[in-house]
Amino acid sequence: MIPKLALTDQANPAVRDVILAGLLEHNEASAPGVKPRALTVSLADPETGAFIGGLSARSLWDHLFIELVFIPEALRHAGWGTKLMDMAEDEARARGCRVVWLDTFSFQARPFYEKRGYTVFGTLNDFPPGHARYFLRKDLEA
Repeated sequence: MIPKLALTDQANPAVRDVILAGLLEHNEASAPGVKPRALTVSLADPETGAFIGGLSARSLWDHLFIELVFIPEALRHAGWGTKLMDMAEDEARARGCRVVWLDTFSFQARPFYEKRGYTVFGTLNDFPPGHARYFLRKDLEA
């Protein structure tokens, strides 16, 4: 069989699902115990119930990877980030995670994460130009 290649600039959930299923099967054969689980901590408007921000993560093996965090500008510096992170870290512990990791840009929240005990373990300089992308981790105590 000679597969057909296709390139697109559009997200394709069906293709992503095939890639993910194949990768998980490969990972399970190489490092048993793969049980990725989604984790979402949401912020909702109290009047409408509409989602306005939150945190999206996934646990895999004994690590929690925080993929996305967003707090609307009007709610920043009022403790919501701390509440989101506390809930995510508590759930990570409940899932048996030893480590939480994430990435952030130099124009985002690195000082916030460092105040929470996260340390930089990698840096991509000049990404985007004039800035850096930081990878941080935190070891969780039981």
